[in-house]
Amino acid sequence: MTNAIFVTGATGTVGRGVVNALITKGEKVIAGVRDAKDAELLPDGVEGRPFHFGASTGELEDVLEGTDRLFLMRPPQIADVQTQLFPLIDAARNRRTRQTVFLSMQGVQLNKLTPHHAVEEYMRQIDAPYTFLRPNFFMQNLSTTYAAEIRERGVIYVPAGRSFTAFIDARDIGRVAATTFTEPGHTRKAYTLSGEQSLSYRHIARTMTEALGRPITYARPSEKDYLAHLAAEGQPQDYIDVQKMIYRIVRFNLSALPNRTVRQLTGVPATTFAEFVHNNQSAWTPQS
Repeated sequence: MTNAIFVTGATGTVGRGVVNALITKGEKVIAGVRDAKDAELLPDGVEGRPFHFGASTGELEDVLEGTDRLFLMRPPQIADVQTQLFPLIDAARNRRTRQTVFLSMQGVQLNKLTPHHAVEEYMRQIDAPYTFLRPNFFMQNLSTTYAAEIRERGVIYVPAGRSFTAFIDARDIGRVAATTFTEPGHTRKAYTLSGEQSLSYRHIARTMTEALGRPITYARPSEKDYLAHLAAEGQPQDYIDVQKMIYRIVRFNLSALPNRTVRQLTGVPATTFAEFVHNNQSAWTPQS
């Protein structure tokens, strides 16, 4: 059997980092893609294989042919993990996949209402050879999800209160995933991944102001106003409910603690927020 790694979400924020880090380590990567357009976004040498969550366990076993490891992440729009993600976990077990690295979330062990908690519990129940990565908030949230408001209005609009967050660069998560796939000793382990700095959103706004050369402010909306804002944008209720839970965790400062896990696992320090902003200025540059 070819010892390839099957990567879900390979064209997304974290998935791209995982794929690139695995290629750097000389690993063969097979990416699950929904259509041919997604396959065109993959790096040279990466096979795009038709795949969708919710397929039958038997179909998914065929999809995993030629692989012995799996990178699993939950698409944000999927709340029903029992019917959408569990069949892939079962298929990996049936094929005797030797490791599944699951992109979970920080604090999941304390928040039983999240879909990530259900996935972790299921993998433990079936004794899957898991590795759980529990990252803090992605720096890329600011360059993707919240980029338009920052770019067009100069405002960071999230209900984080006066809390602090130890943001992590998604590319660092990719490097950690590649390490856990290619070095021994990481099965049945869970790693909380944070940056090495704990920053308030006011500090984040100041850093962006200095780098971009124009004022960026933190609006600090209430939870009620933020959820109404999401509803006005047409976001689905499942997404709104998850956002509500996430930012309650943030306001309790459960995302505030920095750590050196990225450095310890990869030998390279985590990316600083200033470095991230400097390297991604185009995401917040107004269109002329």
